[in-house]
Amino acid sequence: MRNIVAVSNKKQLATFIDFPHELYKADPNYVPELFIAQRDLLTTHPFHKHSSLQCFLLYDGDQVIGRIAAILNNNYNVFNDANDGFFGFFDCINDQKASDLLFDTASEWLRNKGVKGMIIGPVNFSTNESCGLLIEGFDSPPVVMMPYNATYYPALMEGWNLRKKVDLIAWKFTGDNYDDRSVKLMDRLEDRLKRNNITIRKINMKNFKQEAANLREVYNKAWDKNAGFVPLNDEEFDYQAKDLKLVLDADFCFVAEQDGKLVGFGAAIPDMNQIQIKIKKGRLLPTGIFKLLFGKKNIKGIRILLLGVIDGYRKMGIEACIYGNIIKSYRAKGFQYAEAGWTLEHNDLVNNAIAAIKGDPYKKYRIYEKPL
Repeated sequence: MRNIVAVSNKKQLATFIDFPHELYKADPNYVPELFIAQRDLLTTHPFHKHSSLQCFLLYDGDQVIGRIAAILNNNYNVFNDANDGFFGFFDCINDQKASDLLFDTASEWLRNKGVKGMIIGPVNFSTNESCGLLIEGFDSPPVVMMPYNATYYPALMEGWNLRKKVDLIAWKFTGDNYDDRSVKLMDRLEDRLKRNNITIRKINMKNFKQEAANLREVYNKAWDKNAGFVPLNDEEFDYQAKDLKLVLDADFCFVAEQDGKLVGFGAAIPDMNQIQIKIKKGRLLPTGIFKLLFGKKNIKGIRILLLGVIDGYRKMGIEACIYGNIIKSYRAKGFQYAEAGWTLEHNDLVNNAIAAIKGDPYKKYRIYEKPL
């Protein structure tokens, strides 16, 4: 007998967070999320002050066979003049009826909240957080803060008549696909920028608070309104900045300025998934914390997590210069790979900049939608 349970207590929440560990226990590319991070995301993140979600577990008898979260992001709807809802945290066995029941439940919850537009996902709150379904590139683990799923998930979603909204591209650089020609191209672009009083510099970690405030302004101006984006408020940005500061390396964070005004930035972080893949069920205690602390020195990859240039400063080569500087730093430090991602499939400016410095579009993710 199958039944849906709305998560309403700590025990059920722990079951919700832990379900993917059992589902993917035989998958060598699966990386467990840190339990404490997922718990905080679902309970104490600033998102919950302006919006709401409901987690659901699907049982077959006493065994969990699926999960989903129905998400109402009020700030998204105000910013986009929409009346849409999201689904996220989706995981399920390879069973169309089971996944249909999960999607039906999430849809019903959203309709009861007054949502009359689209259901969009998988999106864990907004495109500011983990989003997208992996549809190409299943042969390697995800990098830090990128999603992962089984190969049968696209069929489950399309079986419920979800359709493509937009694709997201992840690009990979390795030590042998970044040549001198690319370096010279970037150097020429940077010289041209200097003639317009635009300089590229590393972030100042000693003045991180002020740098972060300036970065937030650029971040909220630079992203695509049509892709599910919603600006971060002060509290949300500070929440994310505080976590990122713990792993940021100034050698991988660059800003573009014109006469002291910040017009663009890019930031990369170490690929912590190289460690997390070894932390059983995402638990830091009793031994996971030591793997995390002592494993950092062995990380050999980065993820270029953020890149944004405000309107009026695009098509000048700033994107390519920021990407190029990050790639030069990762090579100088002896790192083996970098992932740039994700980027929107239709963002030709950024995609062409990455392709110009020999980025390989090695993974693709999809955000789906369906009318409610």
